[in-house]
Amino acid sequence: MLLSVFSLSGHAGTLLILGDSLSAGYMMAAEQSWPVLLDQQWQKAHFPVSIINSSISGSTSQDGLARLPALLSNHKPNWVLIELGANDGIRGFPPQVPYQTLKKIIQLIQKSGAKPLLMQIRIPRNYGAAYIAKLESIYPQLAQEMHTPLLPFFLEPIVIHPELMLNDGIHPKAEAQPLIRDMMEPLLRQYIKPSATTP
Repeated sequence: MLLSVFSLSGHAGTLLILGDSLSAGYMMAAEQSWPVLLDQQWQKAHFPVSIINSSISGSTSQDGLARLPALLSNHKPNWVLIELGANDGIRGFPPQVPYQTLKKIIQLIQKSGAKPLLMQIRIPRNYGAAYIAKLESIYPQLAQEMHTPLLPFFLEPIVIHPELMLNDGIHPKAEAQPLIRDMMEPLLRQYIKPSATTP
């Protein structure tokens, strides 16, 4: 589901969120998802950046890559937050698969003139220590190789509170979305500088 809420005036840039169910608002109204809440907060504060949430539940990194060219062409974002890879891990894909796919995603974003922001992904601890370590290590490796900022996984402070998680232990509830918004806002503001956007 694609949602965008544009400021009617003072628009200086666009942040595209390329994610999966963790950003799509799984099992809740899409309007309750943290990207929409953050967009509303920025509008209220007259921060001149609009957020387009292109997160789709179940997306793998390959799914994100497949839909990225059209998103870049249609929306011409200034920044793209990449929140993908959890479904690759849950499905047991070899870590080299999301590594190569995420690398292509970053390259496409950079080629378009936008700035990529990569989110560290964690997967449930029952997938085996060796596999988890290999999968999760691709993110700092990519960040270093591709000169891309690496943002911490936004569920780390949430999963320790079971009351904020659905029964599957993977997805955050609606009650967690404002907390994620408040965590992501200062992180994103470190890299999103409207004055640096191209008119």
